[in-house]
Amino acid sequence: MSRPLLFLDVDGPLNPYAAQPERRPAGYTTIRVALTPGRPLRVWLHPDHGRALLALDYELCWATTWMDAANRWIGPVIGLPEIPYVDFTGALFAERPDGVHWKTERIVAYAQDRPFAWVDDEQSPADDAYVAARHPAPALLRHVDPRLGLGEDDFTALAEFTAGLPR
Repeated sequence: MSRPLLFLDVDGPLNPYAAQPERRPAGYTTIRVALTPGRPLRVWLHPDHGRALLALDYELCWATTWMDAANRWIGPVIGLPEIPYVDFTGALFAERPDGVHWKTERIVAYAQDRPFAWVDDEQSPADDAYVAARHPAPALLRHVDPRLGLGEDDFTALAEFTAGLPR
């Protein structure tokens, strides 16, 4: 059996963008990213996150509006190799009447029947219900506080999820 997938959002879990604006969280570094012409984005990243994510028993996959740009801008700063990404082209920010996040359907389709975990700061109970109804394998939707980013409790929950999967 292949390892479960770990879908990674950037803004919130890896970039605690909602932390106090003038107070970079301890251990984080600041980069400026110009994804589009205009004012560059300020992004806070923790250099140890890549090593910690690679130590988990998952295949990593970006699930972010950054899509492939995460491999250029985010991965190298935190120490991740190039990893696949979910292509959200045509779905970005699309509102659904059922309240399901615009990423959820594409993530479930990408995972097919594989177990997965998804770290994001925008999931809701509607996403939990959608995944439970449409995904036959175990799934963990882990909400991350965008003021704090990924923390020890998140890494522990991710490790416990894989430890509980059948081998």
